[in-house]
Amino acid sequence: MKFIQKNIFNALFVIFLLVIVFVPGAKAFFIKGLMEIGFYKPDIEAPKEHVAELNGIRFKDAKGNLVDLGDLKGKVIFLNFWATWCPPCRAEMPSVNKLYNQFKGDTDIVFIFADADGDFARSGKFMSDRKYEMPIYKVESDIPEKVFAGALPTTVIFDKQGRLSFKHEGVANYADPKVIDFIKKLKNSR
Repeated sequence: MKFIQKNIFNALFVIFLLVIVFVPGAKAFFIKGLMEIGFYKPDIEAPKEHVAELNGIRFKDAKGNLVDLGDLKGKVIFLNFWATWCPPCRAEMPSVNKLYNQFKGDTDIVFIFADADGDFARSGKFMSDRKYEMPIYKVESDIPEKVFAGALPTTVIFDKQGRLSFKHEGVANYADPKVIDFIKKLKNSR
């Protein structure tokens, strides 16, 4: 009995760590908490790079409509690669949804949320269960490695000229005022 009393804290700590490691929802909740206290702020000072060509980088929505990034010149493009099973993706979703809701009526900004699995039934249920309104797409072409190298989540933002203005692999808080100001600057630039 004394052994149990002495080691109860250690046992609870180990159980807590195991839950964080093996339960995606718990891990996402923990990461989201870290985001809210200031961790995971994206670095928006990334240099502008030119992707060889946006033409031919295509995504399909749940209704079968194709979007070619080359056709979106003149618009700011916010592109997020994610998956329902990815804890960091799940953790950043509330902030991404907040950002999307702030700009969703703006015709100069296009949001594409590419489900890495391409499973519209699963990702649609995930979005509706959480009351997220973001448009879901699946990848329909090859994606240049400069844009997406396979890490989830990955977020890229293209300016109106099609230049890669921001790229972040891993979780980030996209409701941060710096991100909002950055997107507004891109929108208002020529």
